[in-house]
Amino acid sequence: MSSDPFDPSGAPREPDPSQWEELLRSMFGADADEAMAELKARGLDPELLAAGSALQNDPAMLRQVLEQVKQMLTATGTGPVNADVAHDVARQAAVAEGDPSLSARDTRVATEALSVAELWLDAATELPPGGGRAVAWSRSEWVEHTLPAWSTLAQPVAASVADALGAVLRDQLPEDLSELGGPEGGIPGMAGLSTFLGGTDGFDPAQMMRQIGSAVFGMQVGTAAGTLSREVFGATDIGVPLLSEPATVLVPTNVSAFAEGLDAPEDEVRLFLALREVAHARLFTHVSWLRGHLLGLVEAYAQGITIDMSALESSMREIDPTDTEALRGALSGGVFGLQSTPEQEATLLRLETVLALVEGWVDEVAAQAALPHLPHAVALREMIRRRRAAGGPAEQTFASLVGLELRPRRSRDAATLWATIAAQVGTEARDGVWDHPDLLPGTEDLDDPAGYFSRREQVTADQSDVDKALAEIFGEDSTTDAPATEPSDDSSDGGATDDGTTDGPTDR
Repeated sequence: MSSDPFDPSGAPREPDPSQWEELLRSMFGADADEAMAELKARGLDPELLAAGSALQNDPAMLRQVLEQVKQMLTATGTGPVNADVAHDVARQAAVAEGDPSLSARDTRVATEALSVAELWLDAATELPPGGGRAVAWSRSEWVEHTLPAWSTLAQPVAASVADALGAVLRDQLPEDLSELGGPEGGIPGMAGLSTFLGGTDGFDPAQMMRQIGSAVFGMQVGTAAGTLSREVFGATDIGVPLLSEPATVLVPTNVSAFAEGLDAPEDEVRLFLALREVAHARLFTHVSWLRGHLLGLVEAYAQGITIDMSALESSMREIDPTDTEALRGALSGGVFGLQSTPEQEATLLRLETVLALVEGWVDEVAAQAALPHLPHAVALREMIRRRRAAGGPAEQTFASLVGLELRPRRSRDAATLWATIAAQVGTEARDGVWDHPDLLPGTEDLDDPAGYFSRREQVTADQSDVDKALAEIFGEDSTTDAPATEPSDDSSDGGATDDGTTDGPTDR
């Protein structure tokens, strides 16, 4: 029979059970005869399966769907995000538009640019080099090194969705699993899928949906990471730390693609992007608390998201588990509706502020380092600013997966703040603001950069008053471990905290 789903008159052909049986046999491989006998013994008729499928007129699509379902259900990865599926999909997406191997020259010019950037940056910041290797990566290599971090970012939401799926299915499924997908309702396609997986004896639909959900999230993460690999210039330009070890990275293929059509020569573009990469690396390496602080905010935001259970239950009644595109849409947050609490909104504001501060600091120090050396530094700075503000499809995918956007909304305000601080007290004091998370500027400081230090002094004074009041309440015993010489009450030094840091930058 022809594979064309339509006959010469243009009408849809009737499904051919032999084709469906052939597809099922191809799925089972060497054990096809035994598996088919078992399926028929359990009442699966390929003709009925063909007639009941929405894909009955498209055998090629059916084959693709069955392959995807089988891949999702047999993947060895575990956890809320199936890392194996994410890896395979990401590698495919990374090479979708080509991923040429790097030549010796590609590697040399990239690593030389990173080395030059380190020298130039010494004049713009007090933070020393990160100490990691300078490397050039292909798109596939970028995926290999950064994918674990992306999976980690998506896990909190994926876990919440998996729990919600299990709860909905437990409430929705009938006691007799043979009724799944029957004429009375239930989940479309579940009956055929359960039979395809070996019948209803011992079949756990809730666990199956968890497994499918894990794989679908893996597909989402892989797609986004693979797409990002075609857009990024290094390992840090997304704004969150993706590497567990210090390193500076350039992706020469993407750098060259970005430089095409620009007025600036490619070597200038490469050096400017190298400055940004090196600045990020110095910040994430030497501000030891920053990585954990950022990832902790992401996790806190994602874990606190609540799922609209009624929307999820409604969507699951309408989604065929064999329709992977529908599942991907549902499990990406578009169907069940992520709901943020006021606490989550506060966490989101803190996260967006820190992301803006990171981006603004990098923007400022990279520009200062570039100005004496690159004629097009100002134009390149503006180009990168606009690019970061606009985002792209991959960042939008992660926004739906993680529940937030990894774009610094106020990076221009943050760059102005850092420039103002440097003008007031110098680059050493500016970089010293990163000494402790309590010293970080907030949204009020982004609104009024010039008032940052006066506000910090007030916070320090208030804290000193609290310390004095506590000392009076608890008496002299609370000071037995204090140094023999105490600073005077009107000292401008910030008070010492339990971890040895200072409460404020008033000495800067």
